Amino acid sequence: MTGGESETRGKPIRCRAAISRQPGEPVVIEEVMVAPPMAGEVRIRIICTSLCQSDITFWKLKVPPACFPRILGHEAVGVVESVGENVSEVEEGDRVLPTLIPECGECKGCRWEKSNLCSKFPFEVSHLMPRNKSSRFTDLNGEIIYHFVHVSSFSEYTVVDIANITKIDPAIPPNKVCLFSCGVSTGVGAAWRTADVEKGSTVVIFGLGAIGLAVAEGSKLCGASRIIGVDINPEKFEIAKKFGVTEFVNSRDCGGKPVSQVIVEMTDGGADYCFECVGFASIVLDAFASCRKGGGKTIILGVDRPDATLSLNSFEMLHHGKTLMGSFFGGLKPKSHIPILLQRFMDKELNVDNFITHEMKFEDINKAFDLLIQGKCLRCVMWMDK
Repeated sequence: MTGGESETRGKPIRCRAAISRQPGEPVVIEEVMVAPPMAGEVRIRIICTSLCQSDITFWKLKVPPACFPRILGHEAVGVVESVGENVSEVEEGDRVLPTLIPECGECKGCRWEKSNLCSKFPFEVSHLMPRNKSSRFTDLNGEIIYHFVHVSSFSEYTVVDIANITKIDPAIPPNKVCLFSCGVSTGVGAAWRTADVEKGSTVVIFGLGAIGLAVAEGSKLCGASRIIGVDINPEKFEIAKKFGVTEFVNSRDCGGKPVSQVIVEMTDGGADYCFECVGFASIVLDAFASCRKGGGKTIILGVDRPDATLSLNSFEMLHHGKTLMGSFFGGLKPKSHIPILLQRFMDKELNVDNFITHEMKFEDINKAFDLLIQGKCLRCVMWMDK
C-alpha cells in the first residue's frame, strides 16, 4: 500500500495457494493468478486462516457438489487489497472477515429478524463467484481453479463478494478473530440465536470438537446450569471443562443402554436442548431422543453427506411436542451479529484462546489436515507470512 492506494489494484496478482486437485489427496502449494475484483467484489490479502471440519468433508467428497481443482478454506481474516465497482462498505486497508454465509441487507431473508438466509444470494457449496458465475483463480497454465463456499482462504489472496464480507476492528489479534469467521460464531450462535438457551437450563452436546465446544461456550454465556458433553473419547472431558462442560458421557460405554436412555435418566426426562455437532444422521436421532417431551429442542450443526436422510416417527413427532431444527452458521447474520460477539470477546465475556491448539506456517497445511483428521487439534491457525 502506498498513499492509501493499492499498487496492484486492477491487475492480476500472482501468489501461493493450496490447491486440492483430487479428493482425499494432500493439497499442493502452487502459484496461482488471482484476478481483480469485479463489480460488487473485494480482493483481500489473507493474514491467517484455520482449518475446519467442513473443509475435510468436502476435501474427501467424490460426488457433487465436489469439484476439483479447488481452493478450500473458509475461516480466515484478511485485509482489503482492492474493491470492485459499486463497493462502498469497505475500502483498501480495512481489516475484514470473509464468511461463507452472505448478508446483503436488502432482501426479504436479510430483513426478517428470524432468518439468516439471504434470498438474494442463496447459499450453495458453489465453485464460482455468486454474481456472474465465474472464477477469479487460474493456475500458471491458465487452468481454472474453483472457489469454495464463496471464500477460498487457502490462498494468499482471494476474491469475495461484498455480501460475504464483515468489517472488523483491526485491534483484535488475527489468530483469534479468524475463528469468528466460522466455528466460534456457529457454535456460540446456535446456543444464543437458534436455541435461545435460557438461564438454568440443561444442555447436551453430542460431539466435543471445536463446534461442540463453541456451543458449550455459548450455553455458558446464556446461563445454562448443566452442560453435558457426549463423545467417544473420554480424554476430551478435561478439555471440555475449560469451555463450561459440567458432565461427560462416553457413548461407547453406557452399560448396554442406548445413550439417549442414559441422558434421559441423568436429566429426569430429557434435556432442554440437545445439539448434534458431529454430522451423522444416527447421532441426530440419538440427540432427538435425548431431549425432553413437551418443548425440548434438538439443533443440528454437524455437516453430513449431502445425500444423508433422517427417518422419524410421525406419531411421536405429533405427540411428544419436540422441535428438531437446523442451525446454519449458528443462525447469525454475519454483519449484524459478529460485531456483537467480538465486543463480548473484547469485554472478556467470551473466551476463544482455548480453541487454538496449534499455529503453523501456511506451507505446513497438510500437517494441519493430519492433526484435525486424527482428532489431535481443535483449531490449527496457519499464518501466511510466518
